[in-house]
Amino acid sequence: MIKEHNRYPLTGLDDIAWERLHHAYGSARDVPDWLRLVCGNDEEARKDAWMHLFNTIFHQGSRYTSSAAAVPFFARIAIAGPAHARPNALEMLTRLAIDWHDQYTLPTGINTSAWRAAAAEGTPEKMAAWYQEQLDAETDPGRCLFFEEARDYCLEGATPEDAASKLPSYDAVRAELSGLCPLLDDMDPDIRVRIAYLLAWFPEEGPRTVPELLARLDRESHAQVTATMLVAAGLVGDRSLVPHLRSYLAALEPLVRWGAAIALARLLTTDCRPGADDEEVVALVIEELTQAITTPPTVSHMPEAVFNDGDLGGYAARALAPLAALARRPVLPVIMDALSANSAFAAEAVTAALQNALPGEGLHGTPFTDLGESTQHILRCVAARGPWDEYETPVENCLRAVGLPDTRPRLHAYVQLTAPTVPS
Repeated sequence: MIKEHNRYPLTGLDDIAWERLHHAYGSARDVPDWLRLVCGNDEEARKDAWMHLFNTIFHQGSRYTSSAAAVPFFARIAIAGPAHARPNALEMLTRLAIDWHDQYTLPTGINTSAWRAAAAEGTPEKMAAWYQEQLDAETDPGRCLFFEEARDYCLEGATPEDAASKLPSYDAVRAELSGLCPLLDDMDPDIRVRIAYLLAWFPEEGPRTVPELLARLDRESHAQVTATMLVAAGLVGDRSLVPHLRSYLAALEPLVRWGAAIALARLLTTDCRPGADDEEVVALVIEELTQAITTPPTVSHMPEAVFNDGDLGGYAARALAPLAALARRPVLPVIMDALSANSAFAAEAVTAALQNALPGEGLHGTPFTDLGESTQHILRCVAARGPWDEYETPVENCLRAVGLPDTRPRLHAYVQLTAPTVPS
């Protein structure tokens, strides 16, 4: 029997003291009315209601006390709400969990341990105590009022600290995943791809969600759903999945092969470098990702659930970077070409390539000719193309850490000992 709250998704809506919760514009007392409208029959009213909810409980990526409170209702709408509301409900759950930052957590996925550690420093209790300390030491009436209002805001369960303010919504969505997983069997591929995409951002749930994804993979016929399931499994699973996922590298559909290669690249490089037993699959992954960089697969449906903001070639480039040192031919120039429009992602990719190419011990005084061929190729590309002077200088820091020249002129001179740099 379907649970009562799934038959009637908004059951219990009026049991919550919304007037005591906040959104971007103050009291959240209006949230129940907007939730009712998104389930209604008036199309224009529905559009306005969704827009209002996005702009209040998810204002420019911020989350509030009302955001987490609304999550169970979006989950119920996704499961058993009107057909027109279900995709939007899953979209809202994804945004309330991870906002727009999937680009910035790829290709490794969300680091929830770091997130939770940062959030622990800015809990409402800690922030309220801090504001009280400022208030006790302040004499200016205007600033006293500011600190008093901020303190009271925190005492009501909110916090201005970014990591801490977003975590309750993330955890509220996490609590709904077990009930949402059956949507992987939904008749509508739009629903299946959206729930697979959502599952990709909860690594702590991997032991429970990976079996759900694997159980559907072999019988899924929609290419985007299959590719999304593969990437999701790669983001929340571990190396034990490699034998299962490698078979998808032989799929006829380019999008499916892309998904398998993305997943495998992450699984092979997240915890340690690939070993000798991985040589064959690494070669296949490098070949597929290199092809995907130059000829990205296309996705014509459901753009809201496409990784890396739809830039599949760029995602392939970022996923390939940690494997660059193992490629049989230089691939870093190809990666750099794909990421040239985004210097931050280019710096991330070059740093990943360097970290996997350079030994952990120092290279102070090591002649260029004593380095491996793949390391030489990577250093030549870095000397020629950087990216140099990027924010927080990740490339320079990586070179400096192992004792290599950390400026372009010095590195250029170092690699010129044996060969010219790669043309830019």
